[in-house]
Amino acid sequence: MDSSFYYGFCAAAITFFTLFGTILFMFYGKIKSHQENKTVVASSSTLSLTATPSSLSRTRKHHVFPSFHGADVRKTFLTHILKECKGKGIDPFIDNDIERSKSIGPELIEAIRGSKIAIVLLSRNYASSSWCLNELVEIMKCREEFGQTVMTIFYEVDPTDVKKQTGDFGKVFKRTCKDKTKDEIKRWRKVLEAVAAIAGEHSRNWDNEAAMTEKIAIDVSNMLNNSTPSRDFDGLIGMGAHMKEMESLLSLGSDEVRMIAIWGPSGIGKTTIARVLYSQFSENFELSVFMENIKESTYTRPVCSDEYSAKMQLQKRFMSQIINHKDMELPHLGIAQDRLNDKKVLIVLDSIDQSIHIDAIAKETRWFGHGSRIIITTQDQKLLKAHGINHIYKVEFPSAYEAYQMFCVYAFGQIFPKDGFEELAWEVTKFLGNLPLGLRVMGSHFRGMSRHEWVNELPRLKTRLDAGIQSILKFSYDVLCDEDKDLFLHIACLFNNEEMVKVEDYLALSFLDVRQGLQVLAEKSLIAIEVLHSVYTRIDMHNLLVQLGTEIVRHKPGHQSIREPGKRRFLVDAKDIYEVLTDNTGSRNIIGILLEVRPLSGELNISERAFKGMSNLKFLRFHGPYYHESDKLYLPQGLNNLPRKLRLIEWSRFPLICLPSDFCTAYLVELRMWNSKLQKLWQGYQPLGSLKIMDLRESKHLKELPDLSSATNLEELNLFECSSLAKLPSSIGNLQKLQKLSLHGCSKLEVLPTNINLESLINLDLTDCLLIKRFPEISTNIKDLKLTKTAIKEVPLTIKSWSSLHKLEMSYNEGLKEFPHALEIITRLYFNDTEMQEIPPWVMKISRLQSLALSGCKKLITIPQLSDSLLTISAVNCESLESLDISFHNHLLHSLLFVNCFKLNKEARELIQTSSTSVFLPDKEVPANFTYRANPGCSVIVNLNQRPLSTTCRFKACVLLVTQDDKEKGANGKTFGVTHRLRDKNKFGVDIQCRPTYYYEFPSILAEHLFTFEFEADVTSIELLFSFHVHKSDEVMIKECGVLLL
Repeated sequence: MDSSFYYGFCAAAITFFTLFGTILFMFYGKIKSHQENKTVVASSSTLSLTATPSSLSRTRKHHVFPSFHGADVRKTFLTHILKECKGKGIDPFIDNDIERSKSIGPELIEAIRGSKIAIVLLSRNYASSSWCLNELVEIMKCREEFGQTVMTIFYEVDPTDVKKQTGDFGKVFKRTCKDKTKDEIKRWRKVLEAVAAIAGEHSRNWDNEAAMTEKIAIDVSNMLNNSTPSRDFDGLIGMGAHMKEMESLLSLGSDEVRMIAIWGPSGIGKTTIARVLYSQFSENFELSVFMENIKESTYTRPVCSDEYSAKMQLQKRFMSQIINHKDMELPHLGIAQDRLNDKKVLIVLDSIDQSIHIDAIAKETRWFGHGSRIIITTQDQKLLKAHGINHIYKVEFPSAYEAYQMFCVYAFGQIFPKDGFEELAWEVTKFLGNLPLGLRVMGSHFRGMSRHEWVNELPRLKTRLDAGIQSILKFSYDVLCDEDKDLFLHIACLFNNEEMVKVEDYLALSFLDVRQGLQVLAEKSLIAIEVLHSVYTRIDMHNLLVQLGTEIVRHKPGHQSIREPGKRRFLVDAKDIYEVLTDNTGSRNIIGILLEVRPLSGELNISERAFKGMSNLKFLRFHGPYYHESDKLYLPQGLNNLPRKLRLIEWSRFPLICLPSDFCTAYLVELRMWNSKLQKLWQGYQPLGSLKIMDLRESKHLKELPDLSSATNLEELNLFECSSLAKLPSSIGNLQKLQKLSLHGCSKLEVLPTNINLESLINLDLTDCLLIKRFPEISTNIKDLKLTKTAIKEVPLTIKSWSSLHKLEMSYNEGLKEFPHALEIITRLYFNDTEMQEIPPWVMKISRLQSLALSGCKKLITIPQLSDSLLTISAVNCESLESLDISFHNHLLHSLLFVNCFKLNKEARELIQTSSTSVFLPDKEVPANFTYRANPGCSVIVNLNQRPLSTTCRFKACVLLVTQDDKEKGANGKTFGVTHRLRDKNKFGVDIQCRPTYYYEFPSILAEHLFTFEFEADVTSIELLFSFHVHKSDEVMIKECGVLLL
């Protein structure tokens, strides 16, 4: 019987047959090379003329469709082939039940089209059957139209006889052609010529038929494997955006040879992106290779070994893979250029971290043929610059929600968590810092755990780095030089998220060039240097790299654990620090301590001799307690000493009245002791040449400052709310680099030193210095001068020439009208006159007035027209205020604040509500025009309906704030804060960034107040969740809220 097999579109460019003439051909060795080298494959068959899109959607019913002449081969050769195929799990089409005729029926056509591979077994009498010939026509038609894969076997027949219809094959063909139409004969001749041109197996080349049939079955199996479209990367979250960017950089339509880099930190997904690219585009190149993790495979090479030999080994490995030549000999480094300069190649060099890697494999683009692409993945930007690689794709961290989905895929097998795991999954995702490597490893770690097991595992996650993650991240650390390793550990353990300039100051004596070292770490993607402002640059290290650093310091260079915390270089774990500071086990090894006080479960009673053994301690940082948190750090026996080499001290609520008598400041760069019990810092003279910042804010017991004559590099002195300080030392006049001086709230201070005329000073804050009467004698370079709530009543005429002054804040007094030059300069005016019934007309002459502040003006009834430059009005406890006789000339003010002003009339309220983007005033309900509202409640859902996604929306929000019934509590004088949060309702835990983002702080209120404000956000969802929160108050709460889409 006659039968035939059809194999449809094959999606892999990996096979071993050759096409001649007009048909695409490749040598067997080349095809086999692709089979072995393409780590990820998704390409069309090399035996198909075309791989049309229609072939991708065709339904496959069988693996192979054999077309043969039954009398020649069915009981012999074909039986052996089918047996071998079935033994390898290959499903052939069997036509035993199909009735034969001169033309093939629909059932057979369906079988041909429903098979993956068609095997044409050409024998001596194959052409004796019009059935076979028509079957072959259909097969070749499918090959041409759908990209079907066709394999040929010449069984005891010469391919030339088939092609030219000569010999015995030709005689049989001629007999079949009798009584046939010319068109039919022409069609048969055409397909015989075409199929004969497809290189295949020839029985005359084989002595052993069993070996031949086994070889054919193996080839079919390989072809099936390689023809299966790759789904390895289907559904990878965020990959679409990466591919869009990379396709632009690849510019595959160009004939130039291009080198493209994928750059980013370890674990961010560079290799995965490269694999997907290789999978999608390798079929477009003559030769291709994916060289995986090159840095790891060459990591063991000693630094002092022969670099030339290392290059030879790398190029040998590269050439062996790309041309599929195992154990090839490589006499010199010119082989790659010689063999590949006329080939269009795709080369992926994964995880490059040394120049010799590029030098050995792809030193110059002229080594490769037109249209070649070389893709490099690395985390070392400097290496790319050295090789002039300008086409660079910087891989950014996934968005918060993408990271959440990635974690869920590995933890739950789906893009969302199981019920009850939402908050836990979000907490882990946030801690992992959106790093795909961490999300994958830890997601797999948590998979299958119960909720109880998750809760128990979380604390360990935050203190210990997973070994799998550590092994990958540590490669980046291990290749650093010793000094850069040391710098990395300093950042990880002490200075993450710090201002770069400060870090440079702290470490100036420890490193030759801190800035250059930071640049090296940034180029190797170990830190990010973020320019947040023209004068503020921050160092940012990923959470997992921070954990890596803290893990490294727990061990000696030989990886042996340092079990005693007091013998480590850095201490960051609260339990370890507790042990060292209470048991006096600190050693000279310790150079830095960073304690987050909040995690401490109880009090920490620091021993008076806790720091005695830490002779090399340079950095002492105690963060917290904060706000209303209780004290946790105590010195019950006092403190005998502090190390002499200290460069940074941060110690909030320091419990002693003075620092130890032997305290040495010679190396001190920064001293921050907020809200301390200090009455004085130290006795006598101290060398302060290194000191740049002294911040003693809210140290309400501080009575005196030390001699500062040696602090010639001091730039900032903050004495905010040091309310017991009555005098400043005359040595302040020596601070020739002082830029900021805050004396805000130093209410006992009567006079300033006469020699405070410092050219460097640009910011002076004397707010609430109630006893200061005389205008300060300061440099004309001042930019920001705050004199509110002082007794100063005169302004010198010379202020008109102070060209740098852009902010002058003063309190109202009638004498100011005698200084018309001041009226041209004041930007903020503060009133606190309980008897004042009206604002004097001359205030209108203050031409640059931006802010008007009224506090306790109990008899004031109206606010008149003021300067057009006005941006904010604040009126607090003005209980008689009724009206605003103001026109804002259709421009919106930044803020209108009316606290406890209960007599405001209807017209005033309407004017206030419509004249600013931020309004606070007494009211009892959220206005009716707020479309979305909650009563009661502090959160509301907004549905944007059919509004287009990914657009900027502007909102107005409204919050009704109420107090407890006891008005005495509401009037306790404490300020409170309000914040808002915007989230995608359908994406748990994902915050949407709002602009502006403020923490709004208000004075205490006596009754209901309404807070209305505007902001905008870039939204990609139609359902949004708005929530509002009160901070720093137990008396104020949110009763209602509303949102309006503008």
